[in-house]
Amino acid sequence: MGVRPLCYSRKIHRMHLALATLGLCLLPVCARAQGNYEIQVYPSETMAAKRTMIEFHSNFTLSGSKTFEDGVYPTNHQFHETIEITHGFNSFFETGFYIFTNIQKGVGWDFVGSHIRPRLRVPESWHWPVGVSVSQEIGWQKPQYSPDTWTYELRPIIDKQLGRLYLAFNPSVDRALHGPDTRRGWQFSPNFKAGYDITKRVNAGLEYYGNLGPIGSFDPLRDQQQQILPAFDLNLSPNWEINAGIGVGVTQGTDHLLVKWIIGYRFKL
Repeated sequence: MGVRPLCYSRKIHRMHLALATLGLCLLPVCARAQGNYEIQVYPSETMAAKRTMIEFHSNFTLSGSKTFEDGVYPTNHQFHETIEITHGFNSFFETGFYIFTNIQKGVGWDFVGSHIRPRLRVPESWHWPVGVSVSQEIGWQKPQYSPDTWTYELRPIIDKQLGRLYLAFNPSVDRALHGPDTRRGWQFSPNFKAGYDITKRVNAGLEYYGNLGPIGSFDPLRDQQQQILPAFDLNLSPNWEINAGIGVGVTQGTDHLLVKWIIGYRFKL
């Protein structure tokens, strides 16, 4: 057999270390499907080491529910403002923290809840044909905005740049940890994005967000949440992130129409 070169042994050691870390990130900690507070299909890339991004996720529901359901406020004409702070600890690990707020007639500006989201990516040195990362999100929200006050989400992220075409798939699974939906177990919430570089600075395409119901026993189509967003991204600078779109609900269980925009800025910290 002979002796393996030292550089080969080091590569195997780094691979084992990365796999072990990935395993830790896959352990069932505890968050929830992103709902209408962070409407985003994630890329596999994590924040660079010692860099931080502050993002404002904003959206307004033009046409949503108009009555209280299970003690939850109607969504019609709700304005959601979410602050996300993400810090990169090394070349393959980041952690994001969210603060959710809502502005609504008769309620005013209200704190909704907060989530934390650690995420680990497959290192570029592995030279995989697609980008891959995994995030978890654990969070709490007030019962006036969600009957499930504690929730958990596990989100694999796969993406690929093919010339001018960018594709991203987030086949998320999530579950309620406290609330009426705990009995429903794990639910499947796939998200997808396809964007095309019209110019070096403008990418336009479609985003899809869904919540199909419990794995192995999906909800009837009318009760599923499915939304399609024509959207665009502006690549004005490596430090800026700008995304906007118009969401159209295609099932009875989805808010009919909303607009969303994301503005983020990266800096050293």
